Amino acid sequence: MDSNTLLQINNLSIDFATESGTVRALQDVSLEIKRGEIVAIVGESGSGKSVTSLSILQLLPVPPAKYVKGEILFNSSAESSARDSAGMINLLQLPAEKMQAIRGNDIAMIFQEPMTSLNPVYTCGDQVMEAIRLHQRVSSAVAKQRTIELFAKVKLPDPTAIVNRYPHQLSGGQKQRVMIAMAMSCNPALLIADEPTTALDKAVEKTILQLIKELQQQSGMSVIFITHDLEVVREIADRVVVMYKGKVVEQGHVQQIYEFPTHPYTKELLGYRNALHNKKAHLAATDSILLKVENLSVWFPSKKTFLGKPLEYIKAVDDVSFDVKQGETLGLVGGSGSGKTTLSRALLRLIEPNGGKILFRGQDITACSQAQLRSLRKDMQLVFQDPYSSLNPALPIGEAIMEPLRVHRLYKKESQRREKVMNILERVNLLSEHFNRYPHEFSGGQRQRIVIARALILNPSFIIYDESVSALDVSIQAQVLQLLNDLKKEFGFTAIFISHDLSVVNYISDRVIRMDKGRIISGA
Repeated sequence: MDSNTLLQINNLSIDFATESGTVRALQDVSLEIKRGEIVAIVGESGSGKSVTSLSILQLLPVPPAKYVKGEILFNSSAESSARDSAGMINLLQLPAEKMQAIRGNDIAMIFQEPMTSLNPVYTCGDQVMEAIRLHQRVSSAVAKQRTIELFAKVKLPDPTAIVNRYPHQLSGGQKQRVMIAMAMSCNPALLIADEPTTALDKAVEKTILQLIKELQQQSGMSVIFITHDLEVVREIADRVVVMYKGKVVEQGHVQQIYEFPTHPYTKELLGYRNALHNKKAHLAATDSILLKVENLSVWFPSKKTFLGKPLEYIKAVDDVSFDVKQGETLGLVGGSGSGKTTLSRALLRLIEPNGGKILFRGQDITACSQAQLRSLRKDMQLVFQDPYSSLNPALPIGEAIMEPLRVHRLYKKESQRREKVMNILERVNLLSEHFNRYPHEFSGGQRQRIVIARALILNPSFIIYDESVSALDVSIQAQVLQLLNDLKKEFGFTAIFISHDLSVVNYISDRVIRMDKGRIISGA
């Protein structure tokens, strides 16, 4: 260790107590962060990368987590008797009150999903001001002025106005900028960014990466950047640490890892990404048109009179026309705010369109009654982006998958329905014994398979996938995409696949259309 070392983890091992026994989450993890550098920690779900970052700030719940051995040494400005001869503090030995002084002050963290990290009942400004006053003991007026300055620094539009806005009033990229402003509020020596761009489209992701890099260069802080996306690593990091099953399997400079990977797992990760870029799906469609969309529009009021009469509208979907052939997978790509998700919900009339026609097998869905729609929806299904929020946490997954069979009164006996669920679980590479488990007991990839099973249980002829793999790491993403291709061959359904990731869309789609500002700009 030299004087330029800010953080050093030595032989850290952590166990978790579970119902089925003790699980070793980290095994002899060692890594070093120098002052002023950006280190990416890469690995799939369950590799231990988030556990490593949370252990630095002592944010793991104890129990079930148990620190077996190791140390986390940090060159803190805080006074502590835990400081060693080299001036480093062992964070694992700090009492709670000392650790609280370091969190947010010396070490700050940005989490993956800002909407769940921000309090929905407080304004964005109040939440950043609270962090400033907690650590710096300044007046409310000073804290507010610093918050406005921070919002300007992270390039939020109209910082003075956003101080008074609530999280739900901001876009995903804007909420992430608020989280970055909060993290930067006390000028930390180390910033931990845990998958901060996973749920963002590529254009917004690029601006957030540039922002973090720019702030790092201005302040001289160090950054631990946790991700499963190797393209992101290339954009932002100086060095890479690759983790697999709780262990560090490879680390080195970015170029070295990309050009000369030594561990089989690193080579596999690079192979998955290359496969997504290179493989194209083969057109399997007929000339028969299953879905035809004509001049579809969905407008939302943006300004109203005192009596509630709309004065201005946001044209989320604006005069859109396209068709989907029987048996094809149509890719729909576009950035945040392009209208693709609004379009997907309008196609199933989960959002009422303002104008146009949606013809499914020649029948105009926009003219259907609610009773007709209920029957028609057996044949049209939607798979959402976040499977955890679309599953009832209090319901076993077998019951969740069986529910559509009950709603549509399919099969006379519960035993027949249960057998159908068991069969569909096997089709999506899950086990029959998973029937009685709850959503929180599954990984992200497994939960995505569960909601795919729920969509397939009714044997639909048409499925819409709305950003269904965007939050998954690259290896699980590749597995789910391959599963979707296999299921399409087996069940013969037609699909629309929505994503902001062009490589993923190209991998799975027969044809691609692009949206921007509510309109189709190419491919229709």
